[in-house]
Amino acid sequence: MPRIDQLLQGARTRLEPGEADLLLAYVLGKSRSWLFAHGDGQVPVDVAAAFEGLVQRRVAGQPVAYLTGQRGFWRFDLAVTPATLIPRPETELLVELALARLPTDRELRVADLGTGSGAIALALALERSRARVSATDASAPALEVARGNAQALRLGNVVFLEGDWFAPLSGQRFDLIASNPPYIALGDPHLDAGDLRFEPAAALSSGADGLDAIRVIVAGAPAHLEADGWLLLEHGWEQGPVVRDLLTQAGFTEVATQHDLEGRDRVSFGRWPSDAVG
Repeated sequence: MPRIDQLLQGARTRLEPGEADLLLAYVLGKSRSWLFAHGDGQVPVDVAAAFEGLVQRRVAGQPVAYLTGQRGFWRFDLAVTPATLIPRPETELLVELALARLPTDRELRVADLGTGSGAIALALALERSRARVSATDASAPALEVARGNAQALRLGNVVFLEGDWFAPLSGQRFDLIASNPPYIALGDPHLDAGDLRFEPAAALSSGADGLDAIRVIVAGAPAHLEADGWLLLEHGWEQGPVVRDLLTQAGFTEVATQHDLEGRDRVSFGRWPSDAVG
């Protein structure tokens, strides 16, 4: 039987750093730290074969998150499937900015548009127990995954609703609306490279300039925001100026953009003024 360190050594030459460890830990049902402490342990032949199968699928381009069925986000692990976008670390910035605008001492209403696996909605529901979070998505399979994640985290203050953007939220207003909508332009070569090839196209691209969904959300948000409520949007690193203009033209105040860890525009936001009529 092969040893753990031998399997990892052979796989690491074909994969990106850390990926072999994640896949073997998944197959064995152990943590990565356990692998490091048991490098000389032997692996049953059938388990080694299953690991090699995953390695080959990863070499062919399939995302690690889809191979293991999970991805870490915020303070928890999320189930993910090819029906959902894979949560990314940069989206945690959107969560941080939202939490900074959600007080802990009162009841709140929050919406997450295009929730996918539920990453943003669940992080906000976890950190703000007095908030009632409504998460929408046009994909029924994605919502099934998101509901399962909520159940796994035992979060009862979030509800998932099927429909496009604001469609399931008729007549409702919120203290904060957050969204990580599709923002890649149709035909962008990045869509044919890396993990993006395997992720749902509808969750990635939106129109010729990638901004169609953001335009819809900005236009619809005033009718669904309380006075002084916030709208926060994740977007591409070159889209900050355009998104700020859209927010300003729609009547939002305190419009600004926050950079990600690489110093690139990542999240733009604005406050719906108290004297405006949505």
